[in-house]
Parts: sequence; C-alpha cells; structure tokens
Amino acid sequence: MTKKEEMVSTGEKQSPDCARTSSATAISLGLSKGRFYRGAKNRCANLLVNYKEGCAGNCAYCGLAKTRTGSYDQKTFIMVQWPLFSMDAIIEAINNGPQYVRRTCISMISNGRCARDTIAMTERLKKETKVPISILISPTILKVDDLKAMRESGADKIGVAIDLATPELFDLYRGKGVSGPHNWEKYWQTVSNGLEIFGERNVGIHLMVGMGETEQEMVSIMERSWNIGAVNHLFSFFAEPGSKLENRKQPPWPTYLRVQLARYLIEEKAILSSDMAFDKDGHIIDFGLPEDDIMEIINLGIPFMTGGCLDNDGEVACNRPFGNCLPGEKQWNYPYPPDEEELDLIQNHIFDISPD
Repeated sequence: MTKKEEMVSTGEKQSPDCARTSSATAISLGLSKGRFYRGAKNRCANLLVNYKEGCAGNCAYCGLAKTRTGSYDQKTFIMVQWPLFSMDAIIEAINNGPQYVRRTCISMISNGRCARDTIAMTERLKKETKVPISILISPTILKVDDLKAMRESGADKIGVAIDLATPELFDLYRGKGVSGPHNWEKYWQTVSNGLEIFGERNVGIHLMVGMGETEQEMVSIMERSWNIGAVNHLFSFFAEPGSKLENRKQPPWPTYLRVQLARYLIEEKAILSSDMAFDKDGHIIDFGLPEDDIMEIINLGIPFMTGGCLDNDGEVACNRPFGNCLPGEKQWNYPYPPDEEELDLIQNHIFDISPD
C-alpha cells in the first residue's frame, strides 16, 4: 500500500499523526478519486484535526456537534465526508500534487489537546512543505500564548468562525441556546489578539448568511470586521443532515448575492454602511453607487466568487469548491469566474427581494 492509499480509521490514529481532509482536498491531492463541476480547482489543502472523542462544541448547524447522532469518525462536516489520512500521506501528496494547491489550512475543534497538536502539525507542514499555512482556530480553548506559538510555528494567517451576525444569534446557536461552550466576547477578543500577533488583514472572520439576521445586520458586522483590520469570508447556511437545523432552508439566493456584493464594496471600494440604504426589513435597496457603476462591478463576477485566505501571489487559495451548495449554475460561492450565462442569472436576481 502506498502512502497515497494509506487511509486509516479514527479508531487507530489521531492527530497530530493523522488528519481528516475535505473530500475536495482528497480529490485534488490524488488521495481519492473524483472530479469537479466545470473543472473547478480546490486550491487549498483543508485539514481537520481528529480525535475519537470529537468536539466539545454543540453548534446547532455543525455536523461535528457533540450531540449529533453517530460516532465522530462517521460525522460529515459541511455536508461531505472528511476521510482520514496519515500526515505522511498528506505531506507527500502536497509536495507531489498539482501546482495549483497554494495553501494548507488546519481546522481546529474544541478539544483540550487541539492547541498543542495543531501547533505540532503546523511545525511539520512548515518544515516539510513549501505552501503557506492558515489555521482556523477554536478561540474557546486558546490563550494568547497559543496564538503566539502558532505564529512562531509557521502559520501566517488565522481564521475565526464567528459565523453569526449578532451576539443574540451567536448565543442561541453556539452558546447557552444549545448548551455550548462558546462566547461572543471571547471570540472577538481572540480576533483582537490575533490581529496584534498576525497583523492587519491576516485574520479572516467567517460569517454565515441565513441564520435569522437581516442583510443590514450582516453589512454592519462586515464593516466592523474590516474596520478593525480583519477580512470577511462569507458562507451560506447549508443544512447538515442530522444537525439541529437539518430542516432549515438556505437563505434566498438574491439575499446572498446582495451580501456578497456589499462585502466587495466595503473591502474594495471603501463604501460605508451609511452610504447604503435598507428597507424596513433590512434588505439592501441601494449600494451607495450609481446603478451603472454597480452593474459594471456585478459584471466582473469577482464579488460572487469564494473569498478566503490568499496565496503568496495575492490570489484566493481557500476557494472551497461547492462547500455550501450543490454544483450547478446557481452558486452561493463560485469557485471560478462566473461565465456569461451565470452572470446573466446574477443580474436578473440580485435585486429581487421576494423569497426564492
């Protein structure tokens, strides 16, 4: 059996010697068979720490929630399986894989061993591969010294999955509302600490649209993130089977398009939330620029592509193909530049404030 074929069970191996990879990563690195819709390329090797006892978190929308039925090794995450491989196999695949894989990201879980093992995995990746390293951190279990150790071990960026747009929604779906350990203030303090240690624009804040917030509330938190020196990485809610929210629908596609466009305008065009206008239900009805300018930006297609950590050339590496929707022309995050047909679809729906 070659290293590329060396998949191990969670009952045998755990992190830091092994890690789970996203299905897209396994395909890109040649660890699993498969292909992507429209030739999309997964440009980041996404790893997930693995322990047989799993995660202490109980987030209502997460496939790894501790109260979700099933053993940890059988739980999906972001709707897909995350097969387990040895770090030897993963590192060999990164070094011998396609040149378009331009970053590695280690996703932590809420487990007392995770900080130590994530640092060890980062050190090894830094020593044995040439791609930059991000860590999607779990603030609940981290101290400032852990962040410093992650930076010293070789990570150049971190992500913080705040996910919810308001403290009330955060507490409902991640904290007391689900008997979970996470705290809004702790997460934002970790963002602040991360900015001091990793530097401006090297902290990414994950935000998930479709959890009961208004578009106006999402614009407000994106503006807050950008103003303190972080960047926004947008996700759409996408129900995980067996989770507490398995029957919840995705947000209306036009809502997500408007939030994506607003993020682009805040970060790339210095548009303020006060420049925009919202209706009584919080929908964006004016983006703060003339209509011709807005249509020109829409036609770029860039606002609707996946946002994530950059590679060394300043291009998005963490593009998560089909990470929060099924393949098809209507994407919640396009992992490639939208073609003419897809742009026409966006133009025809982005200003629709009726339900899908």
